[in-house]
Amino acid sequence: MQTSYLMQAYARQPIAFERGDGARLWDTRGREYLDAIAGVAVTSLGHAHPEIAAAIADQASRLIHTSNLFGIDWQEQLGARLCALAGMDRAFFCNSGAEANETALKLARLHARRRGIAQPQVIVMDNSFHGRTFATLAASGNPAVQRGFEPLLPGFLRLPFNDADALQRCADTRADVVAVLLEAVQGEGGVHVADPAYLQQLRTLCDRHGWLLMMDEIQTGLGRTGKWFGFQHGDIVPDVITLAKALGNGVPIGACLARGEAAQLFVPGNHGSTFGGNPLACRVGCCVLSISERENLPQRARQLGERLLAGLQRQLGGLPGVEAIRGHGLMIAIELAQPCAGMVERALRTEDLLINVTRERIIRLLPALICTPAQIDQMIERLARLVTQWSNGHVASQAVDVVEAEPVCK
Repeated sequence: MQTSYLMQAYARQPIAFERGDGARLWDTRGREYLDAIAGVAVTSLGHAHPEIAAAIADQASRLIHTSNLFGIDWQEQLGARLCALAGMDRAFFCNSGAEANETALKLARLHARRRGIAQPQVIVMDNSFHGRTFATLAASGNPAVQRGFEPLLPGFLRLPFNDADALQRCADTRADVVAVLLEAVQGEGGVHVADPAYLQQLRTLCDRHGWLLMMDEIQTGLGRTGKWFGFQHGDIVPDVITLAKALGNGVPIGACLARGEAAQLFVPGNHGSTFGGNPLACRVGCCVLSISERENLPQRARQLGERLLAGLQRQLGGLPGVEAIRGHGLMIAIELAQPCAGMVERALRTEDLLINVTRERIIRLLPALICTPAQIDQMIERLARLVTQWSNGHVASQAVDVVEAEPVCK
């Protein structure tokens, strides 16, 4: 018997939430949980933030949508503020991170046409994730999400992440490259951080060869890494930046920012979005920026991230089966030696804690930037119990494997 009219695109947990407050959530039975993933880096200001709720209610009672056939004042305001923060010239608004990356890739194609390159290539990275549309799927470095959707869109050269020599070899041998697209921190890939020196070499190569440097800041942008944008840790400025997730704190919005020649590439008719940049989404975006600036949330993310990382390293460092504990601001990964199937469900059931597992064996933490120090300590305590229990099971299973592998003496 059919139990749901929804397509089976998600492996959902058997739980639904009905309300939230900051870093806390309550399910439909009234049970309280601590949220350590913030809607996968979306609700950086927490759930049910009163200022955002008030802005949504007020704008909904005034005007939600008119289309981009007309001027939208809130869109102009948000574009100006984002460009000022990021050192960009112009913005294009859409509805999601994948759409923002599609916009960036279309800019790369227009850039190629201006240069007379008929079959342009965009350098992308192993282990990356840029979205699930056909172009962003092809740009991503995860065969698991691509499987079944072949043939993939051509036009991408894949290189190892953080490998400066591979970049140089590509620059020396290819004349058809027009852009580089990468994440400042590979989030879905397991929280791998781009080295500052690597980013600086990228900037130098892009300047030398006329490539666009396009930074995917969808997960890292707006304070999560301890600065407004992840690229700022490398002391560079890209040509194109993509944003989404935290920009709307749960209200769908994406943005592609550009500077210099890249900001001049679009002309009317090149690109568009029916809902992109509507008054409601852009007013919320402005509200998010106002709160983040007032509360200095990048600095808060850095301080809380240091607390969370140090606590996890203290509690779990050296534990059997725990291969690495790493982080950048409030992006934290606990890498395990083996797949940890059922870890998300166990965290919910035994610790009242929301976590995420990526690449089968990496626990990813993305708490709200407004968490209290006490809530960070609670996350450490609950994760320590959870991972220690897993580690004990991991050791026991290894012992069984050793016994079974021993020859029988007769």
